[in-house]
Amino acid sequence: MSDQIRSMCKSLRLAYVSEIYDSIPFESPSQFLEALFKEEFRLREKAKVQRLIKNARFLDSKSLSNYEWTERIRFPTQIDKDGLMSLDFIKLKQNVVLIGAPGTGKSHLATGLGRKACELGYEVRFYRVSTLIEQLEQALKQDKLPSFRKKFEKVELIILDEMGYLPFSKEGSELLFQLIADWYEQKSLIITSNLEFSQWNRIFIDSRLTAALVDRLIHHAHVLTFNGGSYRLSNALSRAR
Repeated sequence: MSDQIRSMCKSLRLAYVSEIYDSIPFESPSQFLEALFKEEFRLREKAKVQRLIKNARFLDSKSLSNYEWTERIRFPTQIDKDGLMSLDFIKLKQNVVLIGAPGTGKSHLATGLGRKACELGYEVRFYRVSTLIEQLEQALKQDKLPSFRKKFEKVELIILDEMGYLPFSKEGSELLFQLIADWYEQKSLIITSNLEFSQWNRIFIDSRLTAALVDRLIHHAHVLTFNGGSYRLSNALSRAR
């Protein structure tokens, strides 16, 4: 392909035509152009999904395709497995809360749902709650809190992993509450926790703040309970045997 044509592709923002045109079979001019542009669109969509997944900052590559659904997951009456996997809760700006003991598959499911959301074109962010608190406190110290909160304007799904594994300072609790209050009825959250709501006072210290936070989270939420012991522990024991 000539430099002139390559330059024109760049001006027209055809990112892939110059790379793929010679691999497209030619049967007729119209067939060639249709196949060429279809491949351009396909590669654009693939690149977009990769960008969304990168921006989400998942901690691993787990997905729904290798998630093990078991009867130990208790669904609320208003949603089932198919309803959850449809991700309609994001359109409705509803929350999903996954509660259960460590190692029962909560983070895997949260990551899988987040990755699927990226594949469907949603802006997603994944945070360990302790990491988010650290970043909020750092932003406050550097007088950058407004710009930090602004980063979430276009985000449609936020995953907060491991709520309750570490207690927060009073300042950290208040900062997280303010952020979740901003997101209330504006975005969808997926939260994983090893503690039932009645035990969240352990991590948030202030009982009134805890009550206000839980009220916002569960107002439009699907709460799934994970029963039984740790998958990781049982797998490790079976390997040891």
